[in-house]
Amino acid sequence: MGMKAIIMAGGEGSRLRPLTCGRPKPMVPVINKPIMLHIVNLLKKHGFNNIGVTLQYMPEAIRDYFGQGAYNGVNLQYFIEGVPLGTAGSVKNAEEFLDQTFIVISGDALTDLDLTQAVNFHKQKGAIATLVLTRVDAPLEYGVVITDESGSVQQFLEKPSWGEVFSDTVNTGIYVLEPEVLSYFQQQQKFDFSKDLFPLLLAKGLPLYGVTLPGYWCDIGNLQQYLQAHNDILSGQVKIAMPGRQISPGVWVGENTEIHPSAKINSPVLIGDGTKVGAEVTIDSYSVVGDSCIMGTNTSIKRSVFWNNVNTRAAVSSSGAVIASRVQLHNNASVFEGAVIGSDCIIKERSLIKPDIKLWPQKTVEAGSIVQNSIIWGTRQPKRIFGLEGVSGLVNIELTPEFVTKLAAAYASTLGSGAKVALSCDTHTASDLFKKAAYCGLQSAGVEVIDLGTGITPMHRFALRKYKFTGGIHFKLSPRQSDAVNIIITNEKGSNLSRNKERKVENVMAREDFRRADTNSLLAGRFVPAVPDAYLESILQKIDKVSVRNAHYKVVAAYDHTTLERFVKPLSENLNLEIISLNYDQEAQGWADRQKILPRLTQTVVEQKAAMGFVLESNADRIILVDNQGEIIQEDLLTALIALLALKSQDGPVIVPVTATKAIDSMAEKYAGKVVRTKTAVQDFLELLLKEEDRDGRKEDSFSQFLMNFDGLFALGNLLGFMSAHNVTLADLKDEIPAFFMDKKDVSVPWEAKGRVIRRLIGEKATGDMELLDGVKVFHPNGWTLVLPDPEEPVCRVFSEGVSMEVAQSLSDFYIDKICNIVGDKVDDKIIGDEKVVG
Repeated sequence: MGMKAIIMAGGEGSRLRPLTCGRPKPMVPVINKPIMLHIVNLLKKHGFNNIGVTLQYMPEAIRDYFGQGAYNGVNLQYFIEGVPLGTAGSVKNAEEFLDQTFIVISGDALTDLDLTQAVNFHKQKGAIATLVLTRVDAPLEYGVVITDESGSVQQFLEKPSWGEVFSDTVNTGIYVLEPEVLSYFQQQQKFDFSKDLFPLLLAKGLPLYGVTLPGYWCDIGNLQQYLQAHNDILSGQVKIAMPGRQISPGVWVGENTEIHPSAKINSPVLIGDGTKVGAEVTIDSYSVVGDSCIMGTNTSIKRSVFWNNVNTRAAVSSSGAVIASRVQLHNNASVFEGAVIGSDCIIKERSLIKPDIKLWPQKTVEAGSIVQNSIIWGTRQPKRIFGLEGVSGLVNIELTPEFVTKLAAAYASTLGSGAKVALSCDTHTASDLFKKAAYCGLQSAGVEVIDLGTGITPMHRFALRKYKFTGGIHFKLSPRQSDAVNIIITNEKGSNLSRNKERKVENVMAREDFRRADTNSLLAGRFVPAVPDAYLESILQKIDKVSVRNAHYKVVAAYDHTTLERFVKPLSENLNLEIISLNYDQEAQGWADRQKILPRLTQTVVEQKAAMGFVLESNADRIILVDNQGEIIQEDLLTALIALLALKSQDGPVIVPVTATKAIDSMAEKYAGKVVRTKTAVQDFLELLLKEEDRDGRKEDSFSQFLMNFDGLFALGNLLGFMSAHNVTLADLKDEIPAFFMDKKDVSVPWEAKGRVIRRLIGEKATGDMELLDGVKVFHPNGWTLVLPDPEEPVCRVFSEGVSMEVAQSLSDFYIDKICNIVGDKVDDKIIGDEKVVG
């Protein structure tokens, strides 16, 4: 009977909608045949004739097409899940069928990898499980697998961030397995191969291997990859049998197809069976036309994929689009780049479908219409919406009210029933505009909207925790660009959404599959009064107010009066502060520009013999301090100062980013404390801070690392309270921090080279001790260097600390040389940023 295989064919293919509306992903056609048929043919080629197929979503569609497999020269058996059981759980359903070494392969990916080589490797190694791996340029959306030189698996990373990209070898979802692996979990238990079974086998020390094979592999995870897969096949990058006959180089045509003599076909092109290509039609390179289509006179098709039974009338134009089955395109209709038209749609004459628009099946576009928004509800969106500071964009260019409404609806669609979402914004008009748009999006999804009014980010985070809302959205003017807005989406703890939650929101946006409430389910919103007052009171509860009042501190301040005056003034009055306010509102156009006021601030602090000076970011997320001697305390030095206060004020661990100075470790030894480092992303830092505070059950008046790092007003008040209670100056505290020297540089690295850079750096372990918490951190006798790929830009950030500034800079230069050698560019052309920090 030949070797046995399992095809996992339960996928719904939600990211390929509207192409998968009404069909499972394995049945989506690639070069006019279901994806799964290419997998069946690959298995047959390598001697796997006895094939089990696991089904869950729309199983009848697959069973009806393939039957028992006789037509394709194989024997097929089907195993249906009643409920989703995970990848391993679904294969467990077929346990009785699997009585020998077998291969598992996805039924909805496209590949030509050598399965025979994988089986031979598996048997040679005596493995219990072998993962087939491949190299990809950008591994963010895949499970990364790290192996040693022998192929033995060392570590798994499921959909890593750039800081976790330690290899560019990813899991293809193809596995060679021994039947005994299925004995490690129960029938009907939800269990995944990559998340559950393989880590379990690794932990047990069983022979788990990975083999990296050359060849083609694409999981066709989105619409762009779907088009790209066709381009790759037509350009000969995939070893796959082309249907039809080649009538000229690079032009394949099916049976009973008629092509008018005046039609122009530019290779490479595939045209299916029974299609009629009319007069003066142009089918340009990298186009696929399905079976039984009719191409009317003067139709122009460029880099497009047409499914079966598409009917175009005269002078239709399609460029870079996907047109599903039975679509009618009437005279002079045009469909542009990235657009997807679902099955059974009718596009009437002179209609224009704009780029990246998606039409769900059975929609009609009336004559002369210009479709600028998807039907059903939706518009084109980039795949990755979230960045370093939530969602950011230029007002009414990159961020529009329509976009924000849909973003809010997408967020609401990821929440459970009975959700309460809080909205707030700063005092700027653009922020208020988008807050109103978000109100509509949330309400349309059946969420109860809680209006917190105008305020600042720390106030918003406070309200989420105090009033126990499900989540929230805060809008603020961007600290980087005065014509841009940041949208901070928060969870029930007031923290930024985790990356997993961000991806869920992005997936809803990509699918444009928003939850909509009916009339009876729409909920009225409500306004919560006096939130700013409650927020300020919460700060004052955590400060030794009496000692601060008695100290009667003189403080020089620079802040955005429009947004912050309502907070700074009552706080200073309650603490009996003498505020000397520098008038700088008109000259401030962003956080970087606000730092230009620092020379004037330091001069004023010294001249006025003030206790300190400070600059607040316009939403009080960040603060810069100036001590009583005119020394500036910001970024790394501020992190060290907060760590010092934490060590003096609490018993728990001090939590700092992986980029923080080793001086903090020295202070921790002095105070018998512990340092815990976290990833640099805001959500990772926030999550760990809040988790530690929740674990300790902190009292209202206790020290809060969370607030010290993310609430400038609290940091100011708490610092003054500590100074007054212990009769010390800010300069005294700064002097307790051991000297440190740090160098920061940015080096240009193309997106496709980032995985290679990190993999090569990890491979050079002899250089020094290594830490892989976030990026690659290498320790040397006189310092350390961290290489961290940026998630938003084609750069790697290089952080170094040394026993002197010269050592720190030499370490940075050493690793920049390495990176440039890996990428293959000149060093001078690659360095795009340089910053030195002396503490």
